[in-house]
Amino acid sequence: MDTLETLPTVETARKLGLLPDEFDRIAQILGRKPNFTELSIFSVMWSEHCSYKNSIVWLKTLPRDSDRMLAKAGEENAGLVDIGDGLACSFKIESHNHPSALEPYQGAATGVGGINRDIFTMGARPIAQLNSLRFGDLSLTKTRRLLRGVVKGIGDYGNAFGIPTVGGEIYFDECYNTNPLVNAFSAGIVEVGKVAKATSYGVGNPVFIVGSATGKDGIHGATFASEDITAASTDKLPAVQVGDPFMEKLLLEATLEIIATGYVIGIQDMGAAGIICSTSEMSAKGEHGMIIDLDKVPTRQANMAPFEILLSESQERMLVVIEKGKESVIQAIFDKWDLNCAQIGEVTPPTAEGGGRLHFYRYGELVADVPAYDLVLGGGAPQYQREYKEPAYIQEYAKFDPADVDDIEASDIADIARHLLSHPNICSRKWVYEQYDSMVGTANRSTNAPSDAAVVRVKGPGLPETDKSIVITVDCNSRYVNANPRQGAMIAVAEACRNIVCSGGEPLAVTNNLNFGNPYVPEVYWQFVEAVQGMGEACRRFSTPVTGGNVSFYNQSSDDGPVFPTPTIGMLGLMENPAHQMTLNFKATGDLIYLVGPSTSDIASSEYLYSYRGIKASPAPNFDFETEWRVQEGIKTMIRNGWIQSAHDVSDGGLFVTLAESGMAGSKGFSIQTDTRHRADAFLFGESQSRVVISVSPDQQQHVVGYLEDSILPFRFLGTVTDGDFTIDEATVITLSEAKALYDNALSEIMK
Repeated sequence: MDTLETLPTVETARKLGLLPDEFDRIAQILGRKPNFTELSIFSVMWSEHCSYKNSIVWLKTLPRDSDRMLAKAGEENAGLVDIGDGLACSFKIESHNHPSALEPYQGAATGVGGINRDIFTMGARPIAQLNSLRFGDLSLTKTRRLLRGVVKGIGDYGNAFGIPTVGGEIYFDECYNTNPLVNAFSAGIVEVGKVAKATSYGVGNPVFIVGSATGKDGIHGATFASEDITAASTDKLPAVQVGDPFMEKLLLEATLEIIATGYVIGIQDMGAAGIICSTSEMSAKGEHGMIIDLDKVPTRQANMAPFEILLSESQERMLVVIEKGKESVIQAIFDKWDLNCAQIGEVTPPTAEGGGRLHFYRYGELVADVPAYDLVLGGGAPQYQREYKEPAYIQEYAKFDPADVDDIEASDIADIARHLLSHPNICSRKWVYEQYDSMVGTANRSTNAPSDAAVVRVKGPGLPETDKSIVITVDCNSRYVNANPRQGAMIAVAEACRNIVCSGGEPLAVTNNLNFGNPYVPEVYWQFVEAVQGMGEACRRFSTPVTGGNVSFYNQSSDDGPVFPTPTIGMLGLMENPAHQMTLNFKATGDLIYLVGPSTSDIASSEYLYSYRGIKASPAPNFDFETEWRVQEGIKTMIRNGWIQSAHDVSDGGLFVTLAESGMAGSKGFSIQTDTRHRADAFLFGESQSRVVISVSPDQQQHVVGYLEDSILPFRFLGTVTDGDFTIDEATVITLSEAKALYDNALSEIMK
């Protein structure tokens, strides 16, 4: 242990990201002043990234239970939802924002690796990945560099690891110039009853570290992720981890094999905060302690200090507690896969006061003695409710009156159409997704059919045969959330549900990635509180409980301020019958096109208003819970009855973009009539919610119209599917070929 002369001070604690009163609290917990290793331990475990100390009070208000929930938020490494037939889906989303801002390739790659480890440590085999990305002004060289690095990092890691990337989203706005957002989602399948737990118990049970050797990459990465990015952040590149997808593939197979032996007591991925996080969280959950010999940890560098070994975020590592006497079985499996497998300690009894203590030794000397419970989220880690107040701009946005904006003429439509189809926030993501392998692996395949959400068959080695598919999506329009955090978050949940419903699925549950600025800024914290409350209200209404996720604060810089509040919704849906799968592409010339949902004169926060008209101050678009619910139920019913040919929700770019995407995906055109009861720009380009475009074969028209009338759902006949151009009010706006050229090539032209 450090001598009194070398014990750290309050100033040392401040440099490690701890507050003065937190330093005092640590001394009170220990009954003495901490040494540097212990202070480092508390600094990462009490960082926002690990402890959620500034967010947990509000996260607890989110709905977390349903009849299908097998692992609630915070109970395991990821959420776990019963999908029937003895199967469960484990899924989660997490951020790697700060690392990606400094080193985009490794930052994004290790984000993919980390989220997949969360899935397979539960015994689930990952079958699909999504990602949600935000970048700054695409005209900037820096933004294009970050985009290239992040996309290549995701593609290289995911493709080599062998899990298909089946969808996602990407948006651009200058608020993300300094702080890009990289949110990675993964889903896997496991048989109910064969789930591994992240716990530790059984006095004398051996503790193993398995996988890659431990190096100096990622040290204090959790602390780094809990502070604003500044000009000095580049000095912290050691806080960015380095990934090896081929090692992760071996680790996946070895992990699933040892779990199948039945000898694993508990297992946890080493992500943020490395060994100290895994040992403390597993011990706290199991109410036991551990004694760990850091000399036995396989390392890549010589003479690593105790705090470096404990805090290293080197990738592709797990902590495993197994039944005593089964060491040789576990060792043989990891030897077969040519992976490190070293016993570094054993489980110790609870203390007389309850809970367990962690004792870490280096060179035979006790270098840290800390209580596990006091380190962790939900235990002794601090919890704060910060001051918050509404930003002044909210009231300014609310003053927007569409009457102050001149409506468009018919001659403007073609120009607006070209602008939107080629805009980076709307155009095809072909340049991105062509770098991802959506068909990798032999057991599970995405259909790759064009739909509002990804549909992936539930199928894999050792799993029972089933016709089920999971339906997954990630959604958030942060412009809406910035304009009205509560309503914008509601819309994010509603749109995720709508995308799953339009693809033929039934929404089940949510994982979220809450990306915000500095929580110590009252206006930023107000955005967070409002968004969480809006999300909770929507999740309750749509019966989609929150299974867990991630909070990423400090996405803020002195130059650009905070990013738009971006509460990304990752949603899991289920499709029981493959016959219910619905795609967005128009199918046949002569099919009838209907708009289901209310038309309005709302242009607020639309891409048209924001980027074409240059008006950035407006409220979130029109949204009503009950209308949304009724529209989704109507779409589900029509799909189940086989009455419709396609379904595509109206979102970014409004009705015109929705029609264009359905036309281009089916190599078809359309001819529609506008609704003269509303503004022309709002009808065509407004982003009022709760609307879906469907196409119907003439022989099903009677069923559809009769059902919509009986359900008292708002709907409107728009026109017909054609072989040729995009025609509005009998005037050709743009040809199919020109539209496809603009839409397909806009992003790749910029990235040249």
